[in-house]
Amino acid sequence: MPSNLPKKNDAIDLLVADHEAADKLFRKYKKLVEADAPAPDRAALAEKICLDVKVHLQIEEEIFYPPLKGKIEDDMLDEAYVEHNGAKDLVKQITAMDADDELFDAKVHVLGEYIKHHVEEEHSDMFPTVRKTDLDLKALRLELESRKEELLEEYAYLLKTEPAAA
Repeated sequence: MPSNLPKKNDAIDLLVADHEAADKLFRKYKKLVEADAPAPDRAALAEKICLDVKVHLQIEEEIFYPPLKGKIEDDMLDEAYVEHNGAKDLVKQITAMDADDELFDAKVHVLGEYIKHHVEEEHSDMFPTVRKTDLDLKALRLELESRKEELLEEYAYLLKTEPAAA
């Protein structure tokens, strides 16, 4: 899922990097399922996926999307929020389950499909449109990075480890 968007070290590049990291995690999870990996291994990776998705969606909603209002088509933003709600619902379901529960692997898979679809729309429609606006995407990146770091620290208990570097 490498992006064909030009690198500018800005907010979009940060979000694209998150998208690429998520894709790697979902592919790794699929390999665990195919290898019939033990539930604790699948559970640990699912927790990491859910945490990363939760943080990513939150920084988009809190910091990236609000300044886009009036700068890009409302439909594009509305669809993004609806897609986020579906993903957040699946994250809640997955985090409330045990890896041995029926449909656990299916729900992680469907979350991956939701995210893949959402990413494709952002990369093909939203991000190129945003690049044409007058938004200061470099300043927005700093805000996104800062908030991401805060959230990773806040949610670190989910991973039962030290927060990952932003």
